[in-house]
Amino acid sequence: MSEELKNSPVENFDWDAFEKGEVYGDKSHDELVNTYDQSLNTVKDKEVIEGTVIALNKREVVVNIGYKSDGIIPMSEFRYNPDLKIGDKVEVYIENQEDKKGQLVLSHKKARATRSWDRVNSALENDEIIKGYI
Repeated sequence: MSEELKNSPVENFDWDAFEKGEVYGDKSHDELVNTYDQSLNTVKDKEVIEGTVIALNKREVVVNIGYKSDGIIPMSEFRYNPDLKIGDKVEVYIENQEDKKGQLVLSHKKARATRSWDRVNSALENDEIIKGYI
């Protein structure tokens, strides 16, 4: 980076507020927080939504649902799908928006069970016959 660029003044910057430690006023801080909150998906606990696999290893799968943090799901919940890869869309159940560490708590197993019960209830309402194993 050139010396000229490093030392060029920034337009519309309140140096007095900066020296006092007031980089953001209450109004601009609230606007930034509001803008950030609007950029995130709103999620509710006990909800099933679709997420994208963004990382995986032998023990866990990291899923992005567009929330402020990603969720980690044990790889054991995906045993039925050995071909799981980054970029795959998966349904996840939101157990908790934040645990003690601030981590999003998700479950793929509970999402599948919830969706299965939804299909069973739908079949009951529509007098459909379901084949299954006991």
